[in-house]
Amino acid sequence: MPGSCVTVFGGTGFLGGAIVGALDRAGYAVRIAARHPGHSEPGESRIERLAADLRDAESVARAVEGAEAAINAVGLYVERGSETFEAIHVEGARRVAEAAAGAGVARLVHISGIGVDPASPSAYVRARARGELALREAFAAATILRPSVLFGPQDSFLNTFIGLLRVLPVFPLFGAGDTRLQPVHVDDVAAAAAAALRHPESAGRTYELGGPKTYRYRELIEMLMARSGRRRMLLPLPFALWDVQARLLGMLPNPPLTRDQVALMRDDNVASPDLPGLKELGIAPTAIEDALALYPALRGSGRRGEA
Repeated sequence: MPGSCVTVFGGTGFLGGAIVGALDRAGYAVRIAARHPGHSEPGESRIERLAADLRDAESVARAVEGAEAAINAVGLYVERGSETFEAIHVEGARRVAEAAAGAGVARLVHISGIGVDPASPSAYVRARARGELALREAFAAATILRPSVLFGPQDSFLNTFIGLLRVLPVFPLFGAGDTRLQPVHVDDVAAAAAAALRHPESAGRTYELGGPKTYRYRELIEMLMARSGRRRMLLPLPFALWDVQARLLGMLPNPPLTRDQVALMRDDNVASPDLPGLKELGIAPTAIEDALALYPALRGSGRRGEA
């Protein structure tokens, strides 16, 4: 299959960009389909850029014309105007699947997330769950990848905590900080997407992708404090208080915290032992401890105990 054309919806995002890189290195011809696909750069002889919007069926159909495979890596975490969870994660997923099926695309990989649940208190999680159902209805042989929270040198996950540790004398925790997370490296998820295309047995299957270790939220913060040399008091805050803050901040144009994000932190985000994962796709997961040395925000940090 290397050499064939793969359309990557959301190919300019954090995960989408990593997927494009993994496919390009594997020898695929890659078509980036995004609202703002950018311009070709030197050395991108196998990369095509095309404007597409999951809310527009015609642009989605154009994006998969002539492609042998497609990957939907579009993610929306904060709703803005017509960019709603329903529009992107449900109807958008359906649109990609229907267009791929109609164009005769052989393989479709869909990026979802661990913890999808149609009964979740989180609108985001509910939409992800309905999106998976819509996808299966239109393209039953699609491969679904459910990663845990993503990390990598340019992430918005660990880097947010590193930034807060730099400026806050006291670090607030969600609840007691006991929520369990299994962060997975963005490059490992990208490799999984590329591997799924090479493994015929992945068609129609769902994979949950987590890193090699599970951490409590508090443990992650303690690790970052040790790596950055910044000791801070950890302050547990009840989820009810976080809900109030999120409701107030939600009135801002670009809220730094949403009620859906708070809801996500109430539940563990750990790969199910009953579903295949990175191992079944031939990928050895990267540990956070091994990746932190590459974080620009931690370079030159010592163990001085203060910023």
